[in-house]
Amino acid sequence: MALALVAIDYSLTAYADQLLGAPVDAQVRRQVLAISLGAALLAVGAGLLVVRSLSRRVRRLKTLADGLLDVTERPVEFERGDDLGALEQSFSAVANQLRAQVENLRLEAARREAILSGMAEGVLAVDPDLHVIFCNQTLLRAIGFRGAQFEGLSLLELVRAPALTALVRSVLATGEHATLRFKFSADTPRTFEVQATPFAMASGRGAIAIFHDITDLERLEQVRKDFVANVSHELRTPLAGIIGYADTLLDGALDDAANRTRFVEIIRANAVRLGSIAADLLTLSELESGLDQGETETISMRGVLDGVLLTLEGEARERGVRLIREESGDVRIAGSRLRLEQALLNLLANAIKFNRPGGEVRLRVDREPDGRASITVADTGVGIPSEDLPRIFERFYRVDKARSRQVGGTGLGLSIVKHVVERMNGVITVESQLGKGTTFRIFLP
Repeated sequence: MALALVAIDYSLTAYADQLLGAPVDAQVRRQVLAISLGAALLAVGAGLLVVRSLSRRVRRLKTLADGLLDVTERPVEFERGDDLGALEQSFSAVANQLRAQVENLRLEAARREAILSGMAEGVLAVDPDLHVIFCNQTLLRAIGFRGAQFEGLSLLELVRAPALTALVRSVLATGEHATLRFKFSADTPRTFEVQATPFAMASGRGAIAIFHDITDLERLEQVRKDFVANVSHELRTPLAGIIGYADTLLDGALDDAANRTRFVEIIRANAVRLGSIAADLLTLSELESGLDQGETETISMRGVLDGVLLTLEGEARERGVRLIREESGDVRIAGSRLRLEQALLNLLANAIKFNRPGGEVRLRVDREPDGRASITVADTGVGIPSEDLPRIFERFYRVDKARSRQVGGTGLGLSIVKHVVERMNGVITVESQLGKGTTFRIFLP
């Protein structure tokens, strides 16, 4: 830069001499021209170096800016001693802090996503325009969603329940928590209890809804109500008979020699029926609670069948039903002999009661190719309608209520059978034709 100033000074001096009319030596002119040219070249070179340095540092800053959201931290060398170097260093520090914050946000989002996706409850979030921005797999399975993408759908498109849409719209408008219970009809109808809460978004107020599937709870509640109603009815019938005939005796029938014995027999029969209901309820409660494990022993099925047939022989003879034990080899299983005998007694008693005069009940035990023992109880009775087959193992369920009460029984026998078989890690199946008979098969390991 100094040479350039000297050259300029010489040039100005020569020019001034020329203007004043002083002669200018050619040698001097050539020297001034050379010096001016050299100074110009030197100035251009220095400028290029400065521009190149600035350009390099600007590119480095641009690289830092472009990599702000890059998780990988890249080492950067800084040029110290000037303001631009300080700017580079500050910019790099800000970039590192920003990367750390972005990484923390990503980890938090991944953690939140894992928690919401793993929840047993359904979770749904919508934006201020009621467009879905999040929905976990639990809810998608519950509503039977089969699409590829749920983001961006309207709430009503995803969950076709106008009551839910009205609830969420109210939460967005008021900013207050709200709850709703509604039934959703999909492949399998479900009942949900929804809790909706507002949350803040950059675009306005959104809403998040938690779906509690209470279908099973409602079903259990209905079973409980039915059970209480059935127990009340079953207890009321024999109690009414006991009270009625006892009042008759107290009102003077004690002196009626022709009828008093019959009245007492009816009272006793109803009392026995009450005792049977209570005993079956206690047995069923023990089986369902899991407290009654029973003594596990090696059971000879031949001995079990001997005892069961001997117990029911008199009742079968009285009803005109033949008990046929088909010959089979002795099969041994592990389990509770008492509970197994109880289950077989219930099956055979039903086969006898719901048979016809002159009918048959066949009992057979076999060893299956897979190593399991199979117990078959087949009768030639009235049969069971196909629509009733799925419910015959429910407590107090009766196919023909009038006939069931006529022949006696508590309505708990088949439910006890199913629980006993399941407690022994077995399964029970049933086949029936109306008017031709029913076949129960028990498979035990």
